[in-house]
Amino acid sequence: MSTKKKYSKPFGNLNSLKTSFFENNDGMLKMADGMADVLLMQPKRTRCKICGALLGEPLYRSHRIGYIECEKCGHLNSECEDTDDFASAVYVEDDYSKNYSAADKEGYIRRRDMIYIPKAEYLRDCLKHDGINAEDVDILDIGAGCGYFVSAARECGMHAVGIDVSDREVEFGNAMNPEKWLTHVGLTDSIDYISKSSANVLSAIGVLEHLVHLDENLEAIKNNENIKYVYASVPMFSFSSCFEAAFPNGYNRHTGGTHTHLFTNESIEVMADRIGFETAYEWRFGSDINDLYRFLTVSMRKAGNEQLANLFSDRFVPLMDDLQAVLDKSEFSSELHFILKRK
Repeated sequence: MSTKKKYSKPFGNLNSLKTSFFENNDGMLKMADGMADVLLMQPKRTRCKICGALLGEPLYRSHRIGYIECEKCGHLNSECEDTDDFASAVYVEDDYSKNYSAADKEGYIRRRDMIYIPKAEYLRDCLKHDGINAEDVDILDIGAGCGYFVSAARECGMHAVGIDVSDREVEFGNAMNPEKWLTHVGLTDSIDYISKSSANVLSAIGVLEHLVHLDENLEAIKNNENIKYVYASVPMFSFSSCFEAAFPNGYNRHTGGTHTHLFTNESIEVMADRIGFETAYEWRFGSDINDLYRFLTVSMRKAGNEQLANLFSDRFVPLMDDLQAVLDKSEFSSELHFILKRK
């Protein structure tokens, strides 16, 4: 089956939702450094997160952490394991979620509409192409967070519920959506939920890279014949990875913090094949150019060149969509949305 591909989307007002990345670079970097401290205390990773092949030496280091490219599937693995202790520390004890919760209903809706409605529309339209109407789509969203995607999917006429390990995010999301579509679960409970789900679509928007027990979750998907599609977005080994390695004083949102491994085109295909799925649709739109823009403007301002940073912004921002489109079409950009279909 040939994969139907789509490239890019406008940045729009994305940076209005990510002002802390620019205005609080040092604070965000401190947060990521704290997570790196926890990761560096974990055991060394010896096998690839996706294919299980033995790993060699790091390809490069970024923000103190070494990253190893799997010789078999190309997956980029951090040199240290993401363990239950790591997950508990960064997702639960440190309340990682507080950095991503909107302040009020208006902010919640704005973020949902700007970021998550396009994701939900893409899923709806692709499934429509496969002959499945929106009202027949039943989604289990794992790692649902505050429920932005669940809410967006429902706005698009699909049925969706979500689970998440953060009680803070679930509480906030249910307050924003009184129907209470979200359920708080333990770190390993997603496996049981997936196994018993009657949903025909499993979604994992920015989640697979966070699952400590990824193998077990994938096996649960494989064994649940109800699940016909998997819709996911994942961080990719990309130009953003290179930019972060070049700017050690910039907040590393992509290859740092809780992203202990990054996907490649090859590793996604290996993952899909091992669970009996294949890639039916993919949509590539990264934030590499936005990351580069952020690193450069933050660096200029730190150096006292406020006027130059403003001039650079005036000249560079109008070019960003076109520049990112070039990187997306190279298929080495920072994010991929894909829909896997059961064979």
